[in-house]
Amino acid sequence: MASTADERPAPEAFLEEARTEARQRGGPGRLKVFLGAAPGVGKTFAMIGEARARQRAGVDVVVALVETHGRAETAGLLGTLEQLPRRMVEYRGQTLSELDLDALLARRPQLALIDEFAHTNAPGSRHPKRWQDVLEVLDAGIDVTTTLNIQHIESLNDIVARITGVKVAETVPDQVLQRADDIELIDLPPEELIKRLKEGKVYVPHQVGRALDNFFSRGNLTALRELALRTAASRVDAEMLAYMQANAVRGPWPTEERLLVCVNEAPVAKALVRAGKRMAERARIPWIVATVLTPRHEAMPAGARAATMDALRLAETLGAETATLHAESDVVAELLHYARARNVSRVVVGRARSRASWRDRLVFLFREHVADRLLDEATDFEVTVVTAHGRPARRGAGRAHLLEPDWRGYALAVAAIAVASLAAWPIAMWDAIPGGAISAIYLTAVLVVGARHGLAASLVATALGSMAYNFFYTEPYYTLAVSNPEDIVSILVFLVGAVFTGTLAGRLKAQVETVRAAQRRTETLYDFARKIAAAGNSDDVLWAGAYHIAATLDCQSLILMPDAAGTLEQVQGHPTIEELDAGAEGAARWAFEKNEPAGSGTATLPMSEWLFVPLAAGERALGVIGVRFRDRSRGLDPETRRLLLAVEDQVAVAIERARLAEELADARVSAESERLRGALLNSVSHDLRTPLATVIGTVSTLAEDEAGTLNAADRRELVLTALDEARRLDRYVQNLLDMTRLGHGALSPKRAPVELGEIVGRVRSDLARILAGHRVEVAIPRDLPMLDVDPVLIGQALTNVLENAAKYAPPGTTISLSARAEGGEAEVTVADEGPGIPEGERERVFDLFHRVTQGDARPAGTGLGLAIVRGLVEAHGGRVKAQAGAGGRGAAITLRLPLAATPLDDGA
Repeated sequence: MASTADERPAPEAFLEEARTEARQRGGPGRLKVFLGAAPGVGKTFAMIGEARARQRAGVDVVVALVETHGRAETAGLLGTLEQLPRRMVEYRGQTLSELDLDALLARRPQLALIDEFAHTNAPGSRHPKRWQDVLEVLDAGIDVTTTLNIQHIESLNDIVARITGVKVAETVPDQVLQRADDIELIDLPPEELIKRLKEGKVYVPHQVGRALDNFFSRGNLTALRELALRTAASRVDAEMLAYMQANAVRGPWPTEERLLVCVNEAPVAKALVRAGKRMAERARIPWIVATVLTPRHEAMPAGARAATMDALRLAETLGAETATLHAESDVVAELLHYARARNVSRVVVGRARSRASWRDRLVFLFREHVADRLLDEATDFEVTVVTAHGRPARRGAGRAHLLEPDWRGYALAVAAIAVASLAAWPIAMWDAIPGGAISAIYLTAVLVVGARHGLAASLVATALGSMAYNFFYTEPYYTLAVSNPEDIVSILVFLVGAVFTGTLAGRLKAQVETVRAAQRRTETLYDFARKIAAAGNSDDVLWAGAYHIAATLDCQSLILMPDAAGTLEQVQGHPTIEELDAGAEGAARWAFEKNEPAGSGTATLPMSEWLFVPLAAGERALGVIGVRFRDRSRGLDPETRRLLLAVEDQVAVAIERARLAEELADARVSAESERLRGALLNSVSHDLRTPLATVIGTVSTLAEDEAGTLNAADRRELVLTALDEARRLDRYVQNLLDMTRLGHGALSPKRAPVELGEIVGRVRSDLARILAGHRVEVAIPRDLPMLDVDPVLIGQALTNVLENAAKYAPPGTTISLSARAEGGEAEVTVADEGPGIPEGERERVFDLFHRVTQGDARPAGTGLGLAIVRGLVEAHGGRVKAQAGAGGRGAAITLRLPLAATPLDDGA
């Protein structure tokens, strides 16, 4: 059937199509499952036959693991296919053969055959189950075909056990099977399968008799065959629904039947659910229980909302799928739209209640009867109307909530009609104004009352207004009698107009209240999302979640998470909660372990005052959220459930995000530590061994010169060389020690007034041989005040800076050291004429082990020197920076050091 103009494809269908296209462009591989009712129906045979056909079509096919179970015809089919060697595993004195997952991933065929999807791997394997191996192969982009028997599906495991008396331990989760792109049913009649069994084509001969007497009885095989057919049919039905949604097909299509039960706040709701359960069981079809919320839902008494919630809860307990729909006013249209979208074939609805009271008869004028309209409009469905046995007890919750007493509204109605009567008096005295203006004034009063207090008050205003209009402004005046026929028509027109005006105003008020409630929920969710986004750690997230739940749902809330021993403990609560009783603890433990709600209002431990929902990220439970409503009669209605689950999802995602951030920070610290460790080892291996080798070589030469072949000049040169290298080694060790002390905050300068020239002189003496190849220019003003520094540490800093300049500046160039006083600090600059430091590297050169990249010709070094300089200078309260030298040539390192206080400063 063609889609109508106002029908559009479902967004979920586009998402699924996008995922399929992404997979075809190189994403995860495709999974095909050959499904059978029992062993021996020919699943493996069919899988190999299809693989051979695809191989002939040019597909790269590999047999990763196929179990022939001694069947010659099955083994014969494998002859033309490439087979991977199996991985042999020793276990308890036996040699087991398993799938070689690494070999398959290294081979990377287009299609891999992996038999027995539910198989349990030998201990020591990467995954405990073969279906987990298959998922890893699929994630690697390799297509897989596999085989599976119906008894290995997790959701059918108990059913198969009741049928056959055999409990199968190896199962595949349903969500894994749902990932399959194709499921092909391999069917074989029970008689044919028993014949194959007797011929030895399934098991070895000595096992046939026992199998026929137990698992392979005719009744068992028939029941298993029906389960397999239904499973395949449900898969086909899901594919058909996806097609209908993707192509905006207007249903229903008469394929598999599906039952829809429509409930509301009526007392017959639970009876409807039970009747729907019986119908679905007799027909063995899926069933859905749905309710439609309209703007008047917010104005319903708590008892009416509780009746709807109880019916939905009962439906979930009985195994139905539940749905909460939303409509502005047309409930029937929303139900029919949903029924067609879900390809429903049968609709069950309750019979309209008898209008025994004046209240019900009055509401009949303004409310649709769902059952009557469904019978008129649902022409493409089978509609069943259910009547509750006996006369249902009339409860306040079931009454017309729109007509519940509202004394403030009634008072406003009296006041509004009085004001309207006074306002109409001067108009009535003016003959030039038509009489219809008076009724308009009264209609305005009715509209105001209805907009403020709803339908009941507007009806009271309508009645009072019609009587006041008749009493004051129709002849004979000041009596309720009417003598003029035109006045009778005017009063009737006013009465009808006022009723509809009041009704529309009441509906508008209900809609406004619904919008406001939705806006409040949206604002609170937005505020909560903003709070948890700004939370710095998991504790802040948990506190924000507990507070938000308590404030939004008007309840007590708490969050429990497992400690190191796995025991649930309270981590946050609002307000602070004392110890939970045994029932509440049991419900919390159940919700955490089973990843399902438990406690008040659920089917598990419903006597507990607390309701617990799992706090889960994906399939992993992080903890539980508990709520206890202040109103003990209040339950978990659909809106509250959605709000609670929305908060739970946000809290779980925020906690997971915080944990991932902490793990990422730890990983970064570990990576940085590993990098520093590697750099340190590399530095030690090079910068310690080089001077040691020089010292050892020099001393060895002197020790071996027993004949005195070296003259005095050569001996002096060798001694000076060894001394320079020893001093270099000493400086390097000192740098390592300084780095360690700086890292642990153990460096405390011994500050004293000292001349900068004195420090520079000692540094030049220590670096005499290193600076010998350069011209060194020192420009220190004579009036430069003394520095307030530790001379040893600042001497070490200047040594590192000058040694670094000599290392990078070409021989024969000038290294200058200048100083000047500025603002209570001395600015000491060391400049060279080397290649300089790129602008993007000038801050990073002070990081540990960082060296400017300059190609293969860069000098050897550790990357510690300038990092130590910054640490030593900052320990004195100073600063250090790198910049370009004079004229943009070379590099200049500037140290800003504190000056010592002068006597004048002390006196001041």
